[in-house]
Amino acid sequence: MNAYAPILVLGALGAGFAIFSVVMASIVGPKRYNRAKLEAYECGIEPTPHPAGGGRFPIKYYLTAMLFIVFDIEIVFLYPWAVTFDSLGMFGLVEMLLFVLTVFVAYAYVWRRGGLEWD
Repeated sequence: MNAYAPILVLGALGAGFAIFSVVMASIVGPKRYNRAKLEAYECGIEPTPHPAGGGRFPIKYYLTAMLFIVFDIEIVFLYPWAVTFDSLGMFGLVEMLLFVLTVFVAYAYVWRRGGLEWD
């Protein structure tokens, strides 16, 4: 339990600071609300009404999101591999080449579907 004490103390300090900040902002902050301040701010553009279901997103949005997730997962696997590269030998090199090849297949799929082209 002694090993986790600093982590628990840091978590308690972070939660305490967050709660203190929210409470103090509501007590000390200005309370002059008007209609313009209560509207959603969208870069100066008047918000347009959306359908009840939320509308449809283009497929490029999902393809780009999947591409970012694939590359994030690749980085998570590449760092430990780079640290232990010498001890893995040829087996580690072949396994990582196969992994990078599968990541490249995902990249090629998104590229082929036009997910990297912005109109």
